[in-house]
Amino acid sequence: MTLWQKVARKLGWEAALTNIESGNTAPSFSLKALDGKEYSLDALLARGPVVLAFFKISCPVCQFTFPFLQRLSERFSGKKVSVVGISQDDARNTREFNQEYGVTFPTLLDDSSYSVSNAYGLTNVPTIFLIDPDGQVKVSCVGFDKADLEKITSELAQSQHLAASPLFLSSEIVPAHKPG
Repeated sequence: MTLWQKVARKLGWEAALTNIESGNTAPSFSLKALDGKEYSLDALLARGPVVLAFFKISCPVCQFTFPFLQRLSERFSGKKVSVVGISQDDARNTREFNQEYGVTFPTLLDDSSYSVSNAYGLTNVPTIFLIDPDGQVKVSCVGFDKADLEKITSELAQSQHLAASPLFLSSEIVPAHKPG
């Protein structure tokens, strides 16, 4: 979230797009993944920090964002970090999305009642959270926000005692923000 967005929100000029912001406790959940395996937030947090990325397959901003999340997942592969997608679509369409956008990290299915999306108070996708192992939300990002994704990368590197390196390549033209 940009400084301007934070100031606007604090002054009441902009409503929060999720009720789970930085500093709040992330709601627990348990969902099935595309492979049928059950994942719970508590089990993921027991391993280390978790990046949750809520999305819909028809969302152009999700389509733009997920290859960068895949890059983030690959960067921390083998570390005590989990990157997890939470799809608001059915299994078949979600598998096709993952194949088209190169997503290999676990993808969970929020059923048609969107119980987890509702627990997180989502109004837009993508919505991305970095959750510390204690269950506290460290970063809350709605839409594509380059600075927030860089902050997530930096926070994860710090938590894993790794040297920080940029998520975005200097040769890439990446906008600062794309609203979800």
